[in-house]
Amino acid sequence: MPHLKFFNFGAFNRRKLLVAAAGIAMCIIPAHALEKLPVVASFSILGDIVQVVGGERVSVQTLVGPDEDAHVFEPRPADAKTVLRSKLVVTNGLSFEPWAEKLMRSAGYQGVSVVAAKGVRTRQTAQHGHGHGGADPHAWQNPQNVVLYARNIAAGLSQLDPAGASSYQANAEAYVKELQALDTWAKAQFDAIPVAKRKAITSHDAFAYLAAHYGLTFLAPRGVNTDTEPSAKQVAQLIQQIKREKIRAVFVENMSNPTLVAQLSKDAGATVGASLYADALSAPDKPGATYLKMMRHNVMALTAGMALN
Repeated sequence: MPHLKFFNFGAFNRRKLLVAAAGIAMCIIPAHALEKLPVVASFSILGDIVQVVGGERVSVQTLVGPDEDAHVFEPRPADAKTVLRSKLVVTNGLSFEPWAEKLMRSAGYQGVSVVAAKGVRTRQTAQHGHGHGGADPHAWQNPQNVVLYARNIAAGLSQLDPAGASSYQANAEAYVKELQALDTWAKAQFDAIPVAKRKAITSHDAFAYLAAHYGLTFLAPRGVNTDTEPSAKQVAQLIQQIKREKIRAVFVENMSNPTLVAQLSKDAGATVGASLYADALSAPDKPGATYLKMMRHNVMALTAGMALN
């Protein structure tokens, strides 16, 4: 009679259960435990938008931080290393941060890059950079442009991380709803101010998109770039205009030297209002810690100042 071998079904079933349990455990690993996609944003406002769209799947580093001026930023060797470690670099474009392209080239960056302002209907300025005309880069001052920013960033992240594409798209569209709500609210605030009073003085010409979208007028001693200084004649003309039009709404930006605007307001008999956030977010404990908070703060500060005109 042949010798029979008996199969241990109990042990086999236990092994199956262990394998299945291990598979389930792998499936339910929380998102934060997965390796995050390293992303570099050129400046703080973009960094916030990238973080909102990327959510828990990304780790964002910003080259120009809160309260810092991207116009005059000079990259350091450590910034080149940061760029090289990233898989995606997000810039504004429109010649806002020309140093960023040079940095990527000099660092030998081979990863993906996204220009957030791609597709924006630009406004032209006669005084861009060192007195040259070109596209005004401050497109984020119109919330409807940031809708494009969010979708461009979602597309770039999806290209790199197809598994997270649905998450990026969902985050972007949820953010779009918040941007549209912000826009509706801002329009209502400015509509409550008579058109003749919707005028303000700022440090540099960073609010043309905001002005065009909401029907405002901004005057600035500097052009769109903070590294240009106005002539004595330009300052004198601005003082005359402030007096002639009885403008009381005068504001300093968080990343600008306040001396010039303070002198303007003194000579013209106006009062400097709350700081505006133009090209940079505030520190986390201040009113402009995110793009949405920054815009709400600016709108409230501007309407309060314009009411005095």
